[in-house]
Amino acid sequence: MTQSVYIASPEGKTGKSMVAFGLLEALASSSDRVGVFRPVVRSGGAADEAVRLLTSHPAVDQSYEDAIGVDYEQMLADPEAAQERILRRHRELAERYSLLVVLGSDYDDLANPTELSFNAEVAANLGAPVVIVLSGMGRSPEQIGSLAAVAVSEFSGHHATPIAVVVNRADPEQLEVAREAVTAKVPDTLVAAIPENPVIMAPSVQQLKDAVDGTLLQGNPEWLDRVALGTLVAAMSLPNVLERLTENCTVVAPGDRYDLLPGLVMAQQSGTFPALSSIILTGGYEIPDSVTRLVEGLQQDLPVIATELPTFDTAVQVAGTGGRLNVDSPQKLDAARRAVAEHLPTAAVLEAFEVSRSDVVTPMMFEFELLARARGEKKRIVLPEGDEPRIIAAAEAILARGVADLILLGEENAIRSKASQLGHDISEARIVSPHDPELVERFAEEYARLRAKKGVTIEQARESIQDVSYFGTMMVQLGEADGMVSGAVHSTAHTIRPSFEIIKTKPGAQIVSSVFLMALQDRVLVYGDCAVNPDPTADQLADIAAQSAQTAEQFGIDPRVAMLSYSTGSSGTGADVDKVREATERVRSENPELSVEGPIQYDAAVDVSVAKTKLPDSAVAGRATVFVFPDLNTGNNTYKAVQRSAGAIAIGPVLQGLNKPVNDLSRGALVEDIINTVVITAIQAQAADAEASAPTTKDQA
Repeated sequence: MTQSVYIASPEGKTGKSMVAFGLLEALASSSDRVGVFRPVVRSGGAADEAVRLLTSHPAVDQSYEDAIGVDYEQMLADPEAAQERILRRHRELAERYSLLVVLGSDYDDLANPTELSFNAEVAANLGAPVVIVLSGMGRSPEQIGSLAAVAVSEFSGHHATPIAVVVNRADPEQLEVAREAVTAKVPDTLVAAIPENPVIMAPSVQQLKDAVDGTLLQGNPEWLDRVALGTLVAAMSLPNVLERLTENCTVVAPGDRYDLLPGLVMAQQSGTFPALSSIILTGGYEIPDSVTRLVEGLQQDLPVIATELPTFDTAVQVAGTGGRLNVDSPQKLDAARRAVAEHLPTAAVLEAFEVSRSDVVTPMMFEFELLARARGEKKRIVLPEGDEPRIIAAAEAILARGVADLILLGEENAIRSKASQLGHDISEARIVSPHDPELVERFAEEYARLRAKKGVTIEQARESIQDVSYFGTMMVQLGEADGMVSGAVHSTAHTIRPSFEIIKTKPGAQIVSSVFLMALQDRVLVYGDCAVNPDPTADQLADIAAQSAQTAEQFGIDPRVAMLSYSTGSSGTGADVDKVREATERVRSENPELSVEGPIQYDAAVDVSVAKTKLPDSAVAGRATVFVFPDLNTGNNTYKAVQRSAGAIAIGPVLQGLNKPVNDLSRGALVEDIINTVVITAIQAQAADAEASAPTTKDQA
């Protein structure tokens, strides 16, 4: 049976599309068949931006037209026929999707009381529980509470079922007070408050350009989609302008102030001033060739826009340009994801209308689930290669999505300058120099202590510790960071060798090994070891199996372990099979609670029909989730074959067995690979903290 949730408001401009987008993302981690429906859209043929936004979500396989019911003109002409068409369209979608996000109307064409009743009737007809979104902008907590009571009463009066009230665009200083005021008025309803987010409501540079009828003189056209947070009118000397710059602001400058342009561009390049979103030159003046050549030599990306309007009129137009959440701005989408994830208890909302998790787990569902888990308890992850462009791009996305706190290693001015030149906002990142005298001395003393038996002196330690891999590893060891991700520039050996020397293996682990999380079309499997140990012994194989099962549990995968070989059960003999058989027995004796089978061939491990023939009584055969390969050659080739031939997404390698999480990147890693690895590392850090705080057997006794 299809489950639907209706997102509605008693007024316009509440930002309910943002809430719908956030709930859609939460639903996407529970089902591979999520759809969108908007019962009514505005008349006139213009595209509905909210429908564009929701249907563009990567989890939604649905056309724009497919998500629409009727327009206002149809509804006004024959309300009864419109309701019938809406109900019919919903039923059609319900046959194709297991979960539907239904977005109420926008209050563009009708008076508020009529439209509120209409949304209530539609929700009741569809049998969809309602999430009511209110605006807290410019309202006292008492006013918000009263509005919530009226809205809940209206929906209940039409036999709809409100399950939550979300106060959006609330005063950041009044969130708890607003929640309490609403809860007092509607005590049996889930209540949340989301603060006003300047990024979401800010205009894009493209909107500012259009507002002033401007022309792009130079700069990267892709930057036109970035947001403009505030405006500075540069009617003063350059030093005074520089002192007033704010992050991602647009500077409006008289076009004949030729001294300002190169100065502003240099500020953008320096990394010592806030990054700009754009420069708008007023008055229609032609820039002298000498100044043009100077600026072109300084930068290529920051948009410089010219307008014929005078400075005052330009400032008025820019100040009056508003923004909204839209599909064309990754910055806004990431901000929306973070705002909803941090302030709306989506798990409680989904539980309120009894969303059950699908047995199918697609790569996208798995990714959304990992992001949600990482956000739940943010960890500090250190990235030693802080000046690498891919790392900087990934850092912006990670910070914007709110999945981890980041520490970048390098010189602050250099990294912030590069980020500014590349157009990435990493203002929330902490940047630490690996040559900071105080930290170098502290880390060197600890490293010398740890390596004293190897003859390492304090002088040698000072030199070693300023290598970014050693410095980052020591940050993790001493609690300055919760995990480390590196390898986009450095080799695997360079990345993980310091971990063996400093962090070392956790109690009970013989070796450090690795797994890949293999996201297939309908499930996620764990492959180990595919990256570290060339030819493990039987004891080491058993250790890899136990570690891989623990890793699977960390990522929500029920571990059923297949110890792979070229033979199944007792049918084969030989040294390689005997090694796997011995390892299997050791896993069973040391981990009696673990479901494990071996030796077993891959087909018997994954195919139910083969399993019935070869191992009919096995709890693992045909349904294995964790695959332990007998050697690195087999494991590495198999994961790559599955990745390339079956179209699986391989996430990893994920290192396991260390006391604290450190993970290695491929030197060809894409930005998304870096993001995924940081998220994985953050979840490992959460698990490590939970394990450290869990009572031991001795404590319980």
